[in-house]
Amino acid sequence: MTQQFILIGIDGGATKVSGWTIRADGENNLFDLGTVHIQKSYRDYPIFNPDFTPVSIPIQLEQMESRNIRLSPEEERQGMACMDACADVLIEIAAQFPEQPLLFGIGMPGLKTADKRGIAVLANGPRMPRFADIVEHRLKMAGVKIVSPLARLGSDADYCGMGEEFSGNGAFRAIENGYYLGGGTGVADALKLHGKLIPFDQAQSWLAKTWEMKCDKGKSLERYASANGIQALYCEFSGTSIQDLYQKKIYPDQILRMAIDGDAAARKTFEEVITYLAQLIFERVTTIHCGWQNLFSFVNPDRPIPTGKHPYLKTILDKIIIGQRLGDLFRVPNSNSLLRDPLIDHLSQAIEFSECLDGEAKSHYLIDNRFDGNRIVFSKLREAPALGAGIDAYFTFYSKLQSANRGNSQRT
Repeated sequence: MTQQFILIGIDGGATKVSGWTIRADGENNLFDLGTVHIQKSYRDYPIFNPDFTPVSIPIQLEQMESRNIRLSPEEERQGMACMDACADVLIEIAAQFPEQPLLFGIGMPGLKTADKRGIAVLANGPRMPRFADIVEHRLKMAGVKIVSPLARLGSDADYCGMGEEFSGNGAFRAIENGYYLGGGTGVADALKLHGKLIPFDQAQSWLAKTWEMKCDKGKSLERYASANGIQALYCEFSGTSIQDLYQKKIYPDQILRMAIDGDAAARKTFEEVITYLAQLIFERVTTIHCGWQNLFSFVNPDRPIPTGKHPYLKTILDKIIIGQRLGDLFRVPNSNSLLRDPLIDHLSQAIEFSECLDGEAKSHYLIDNRFDGNRIVFSKLREAPALGAGIDAYFTFYSKLQSANRGNSQRT
């Protein structure tokens, strides 16, 4: 297939939007980041309000279900800052390729509208039900040509999985069964079983997302795997405010270096992170092999309890992949004694004394009663969500093109 367009992947988060050009080898289904990268922070837009308060989730859900989303003026302004940032990323990339149209995919958090082109529910930001329409209008007004309208706003979690599967450097690519945990502003879960990517939304009857599960301290497991969560933990143990951390530019990697240097609050932060990260990984191992074991309760008490039966019972994982900023932490020099080693210790004990894992599973994960550290991979694919967004746009475009060509041949 000859590519007659610039392929772009957009990763939208809580604070910024990041876009990359993507190189596609369609014949071999291989994709990698290109050389052009543009990033925009929402705070740089005058209409953005850093103290914006989202509409309560019950109201958002009720309006989504009734298909009657009513935005306040404050919500409209906040959303416009986010959509302008996304459009500006695309416009600036397009300016570097004036003769070629764009094909782009966009990953954004939140529950999507029925047509998948808008955001109907968003926990920490404004709803944007006409997201794609408004971004495309901005592109048109700027004279940017596009190959095809955006098919859908995707999930950053699903896009992490696609990036790890179809990148030449992807950790999913060479395995049959794997679990991916990406820790950025929030948490991304991705799964590959029996050689295929399994979106968590398709597995919700038997598997829960990280943010849905609550540990014995009453906190979502997202607290222990995300950058924001790690900062919040450090604030709790140090008596520091989150505003102070941002002002002093103290992020998880700085907190980790403080822990390495002996800071008590920082060390306690990562002790808890590793304790619950190990419990989360153990939950994945056992749920996939044995079915739901009730290891965690749920943030939403009305969430249906997952069933103990599913099509992948007895499956064992080739790899457990830890990615994004969480994965970067494990590569910090001199961090093994705080992160990797205690993680292995916790997993070794949990798997050895598990009552549901059979002998075959235990021998797969343990070597001389110690968890095989080679089963854990720290992904270097930091921009997996942006890569996955572009890959999804590429596959969707060519799938529609092939369907149209088949329809034309049948009519002739």
